[in-house]
Amino acid sequence: MAAAKKGRRSSGSQGYPGRALAVILIALVALTGGIFLSGDRTPRLGIDLAGGVSITLQAKPNQGGAVTKANMNTAVSIISNRVNGLGVSEAEVQTEGSKNIIVNIPKGTNADQAEKQVGTTAQLFFRQVLAADMGVPAATPKPTPSGSATPSGTPSTTPSGTATPKSSATPSGTPSASSTAQGRAVTGALTSGVNKAPTPLPTTPPAADPGTSAGSSTSSSDVSVPADLQAKFAALDCSNDAARHAITEGAKPTQKVIACGKEGGVWEKFVLGPSLIDGKRISGASAAFDTQQGNGWVVNLNFDSKGASQFTKVTGDLSSAADPNNRFAIDLDGNVQSAPVVHQALTGGSAQISGSFKQGDAEDLANVLKYGSLPLAFDTIDRTTVSAALGGEQLHGGLIAGAVGLALVVLYMFAYYRGLSLVAIASLLVSAGLTYTIMCLLGRAIGFALNLPAVAGAIVAIGITADSFIVFFERIRDGLREGRSLQPAVAVGWPRARRTILVSDFVSFLAAAVLYVVTVGKVRGFAFTLGLTTLLDVAVVFLFTMPLMTILARRKFFAQGHKWSGLDPKSLGVKAPLRRVRRTHSSETKEA
Repeated sequence: MAAAKKGRRSSGSQGYPGRALAVILIALVALTGGIFLSGDRTPRLGIDLAGGVSITLQAKPNQGGAVTKANMNTAVSIISNRVNGLGVSEAEVQTEGSKNIIVNIPKGTNADQAEKQVGTTAQLFFRQVLAADMGVPAATPKPTPSGSATPSGTPSTTPSGTATPKSSATPSGTPSASSTAQGRAVTGALTSGVNKAPTPLPTTPPAADPGTSAGSSTSSSDVSVPADLQAKFAALDCSNDAARHAITEGAKPTQKVIACGKEGGVWEKFVLGPSLIDGKRISGASAAFDTQQGNGWVVNLNFDSKGASQFTKVTGDLSSAADPNNRFAIDLDGNVQSAPVVHQALTGGSAQISGSFKQGDAEDLANVLKYGSLPLAFDTIDRTTVSAALGGEQLHGGLIAGAVGLALVVLYMFAYYRGLSLVAIASLLVSAGLTYTIMCLLGRAIGFALNLPAVAGAIVAIGITADSFIVFFERIRDGLREGRSLQPAVAVGWPRARRTILVSDFVSFLAAAVLYVVTVGKVRGFAFTLGLTTLLDVAVVFLFTMPLMTILARRKFFAQGHKWSGLDPKSLGVKAPLRRVRRTHSSETKEA
């Protein structure tokens, strides 16, 4: 009796197939409920299916930073953080070769904004404002109130009700010291932020110094503007894209430069001094809503130990200067992100930029401060736009290919295994349900995006999963050919099939893992999907296919080998056991 109990217990889940089925069905229901609760009822699509923009950046040395593997990896990390910091978590950033970085941005929320930040690949510097003037407005300017004047040669962008100084003191074409950023500043922190209603101050053109070297000291005391920069400044039209992109070509951190900035819908052009602090010195930046001081949305930033000492000295120098030389320009690739006013020397290496920020503006500035600096410079050598229509066609084609592949597998299974094909189809449906729900949830959890190679991986997985069923079914048939009834054949065939299935799936998973590690780009989607479906194949075979077969083996249709069951002894070539016939004595006497 004890031996019998021990034998039944050793059969494992075969003795309690209902429990195994309950586990996988509960998991399927839980995952399905998860996608409805999260709202992610469809998988996220990659750029080749959803459409979007693919940008190829080519690296070049920048301020002594050589194009090395380490610098390329750092650049990939910064660009990825910069893009994903905007919520575009399905964006792909990876290296291609030794000098190129590929950035794929699917269409969706903040995709356009992310594309702009990807193209902004220069280093971040903090520079002193030497002079500033109103540039060309980005929108139709509001009329200037009667009785006020604007500087000569500068379009009027002053909102109604704002006083503007007379222009007689400013020679035409000379950079003025007018400030439109009076409202943002750096306080215990910085009070920064260009006023959405700019208020230019009286213009005082800085003295020109043609002899000033381009590699002047980083001291904030030299506020002169060389004659060549005066000419470029006068001719600069910040509303012209080509003009803005050309002004920083060949510029170095030690040089005085001209730059453009846009806040409140108005362009402003600047003459900036040499770099005072490198953007690499920033250790953190974040946007927050200030409820204590009533400043609204602000940007908090912190410097490392070296940057903190530099920041203390610089803010001390700037706070004692006159406007606009007390402004602290945050310069990224010749684009002034913000130019706050410094009112006091700041110690401790932390600051807060406040003034007229909207939430999006504060988050954008914090993102630039946090992820702005790159160890290399980049040129955009290719930009490809994939339309959503083309992606839809590719997805439609992939789904058709998957349906055709599944249909062929089902037809083969039905033709060869007949009733057993119902077990295989049910197992495939469970596997498909698990795969779909997990892919939907992974989109939010890890940013997984389904691309065309991933669809191909799912199609290949159909064959791998079907192969596991075939191995199991053939082991059961082998048991019947050996003269066993169905239930013992299932019990003996499962351990044999289990070893083969595990070895086969291990090889497939190992290949997928190696492919995922050694490749980049879209091929990883194929490897990830193949590895995921291989793991799910093991779960389905162990927790669904085998328990279901154990239950069906007790049913008359399969146990007695119906001709449509797929287990018909005659079709399997099973021979009936030989029986000896004993002759009776009377028959032998009669014959005699």
